[in-house]
Amino acid sequence: MPGVGQPTLVRAIGRWSLAALTINCIIGSGVFGLPSVIAELLGKRSPLAWIFAAFGTALVMACFAEVSSRFDRSGGVYLYTRTAFGRSFGIAIAWIGWLTRLTAAAANANLFIIYLGEFWTGAKTPLARLLILTILLAFLTAVNYVGVRSGTTQSNLFTAAKLVTLGAFILASLLYVALTRRTTAVLPTAASTGTWLHSILLLMFAYGGYETALMVGGEAKDPRRDYPVALLVALVVCAAVYTTTQWIVIAVVPQTAMTERPVATAAQLMFGPWSARLISVGVLISCYGYLSANTLGFPRILYAQAEHRDMPSFLAGIHPKYRTPYIAIVIFGLCLWMFSLIGSFQWNITVSAMARLFYYGSVSAALPVLRHRREVPAAEFHLPLGEFVAVLAIVTSMLLFPRLDRTSAAVLTVVALCVVVNSLWAARRQTQLRQAPGVK
Repeated sequence: MPGVGQPTLVRAIGRWSLAALTINCIIGSGVFGLPSVIAELLGKRSPLAWIFAAFGTALVMACFAEVSSRFDRSGGVYLYTRTAFGRSFGIAIAWIGWLTRLTAAAANANLFIIYLGEFWTGAKTPLARLLILTILLAFLTAVNYVGVRSGTTQSNLFTAAKLVTLGAFILASLLYVALTRRTTAVLPTAASTGTWLHSILLLMFAYGGYETALMVGGEAKDPRRDYPVALLVALVVCAAVYTTTQWIVIAVVPQTAMTERPVATAAQLMFGPWSARLISVGVLISCYGYLSANTLGFPRILYAQAEHRDMPSFLAGIHPKYRTPYIAIVIFGLCLWMFSLIGSFQWNITVSAMARLFYYGSVSAALPVLRHRREVPAAEFHLPLGEFVAVLAIVTSMLLFPRLDRTSAAVLTVVALCVVVNSLWAARRQTQLRQAPGVK
């Protein structure tokens, strides 16, 4: 906790800015990169997968809504699980959260490069890719470094821009399909249970990210009341956008014409090359907005870890002028830059989807535990049948967990080692502080 005379965080984020931030944290690369992948797996049944994934997400998100309504400090999933299950568990979730957010944001950065290729074919060359990612992420880091208000304003603008772009695409496409009376261009695909589960796992990636918006509790005006509203609004908006976009893609784009830019391809087939370029601009805005939301939200988990003495205390430093956790912001920006350079879009989304299942299940399990903790503030939002919903959310997370390949297993092993080292360090530091004279 900041001492007397030390700078503190500013509560500057209102309810609808939280809702915009939550939407911005969710809508990123998934809606623009996954429709062709899901169409290949499930064919004309692919819109159903988005609906099923929305129901699975709703179970987890409902648990997040109640749990988050008990807290008004920064830290999100780390704070919730640490309070419910103790320091070591909180540290583990924090590291998994870092893996999840870095890979998800890096996937968006890579999709930015892919869609930039619509305007500049040389964007994918190693040198150009390095320069673009460096400039892209350095600017976002700088904006959030100089103030939470500037970061929030940027997030709001990008949310509005991406919703306008997607809304215009959806309305124009629905009108086109209605007037041309097109039938589904993608053929039926026989899919096994395993294929459906894998598809829904990938779509849980597309619906994920809302947990990042929960990291800024210490800078929200009334987080305990506003988070449940923000989560509900975000889920409804995103489910409508995702399902409709998938249906449009499979109605317009033949299976043989599916590309890594399915939305732009659909626009080009309907309205010509100019529309593909227009959509590509919208995708660039969306991906950049997603990155801005993550740069605003996620560094607060490192700040919270340091604030609770689970990381070196200097990481909780607040800038005396800008009142932001500037050290955590810079570290997140550097880590995101590295993950963006070393990983591809497909690899990043697979690792991110897998890793986030850990803390989805953990926060769901925290709900019944926190209900019986008298020292924890009462929830502002009480989920009906909450403990039953929590069990369903945990089961859903377990069913979707994939078999690990060698790369994923190696990544999780490294994360596990980091958790062990961090936990031992934190326990040793806590012992030293207790033994120090004058420290309670």
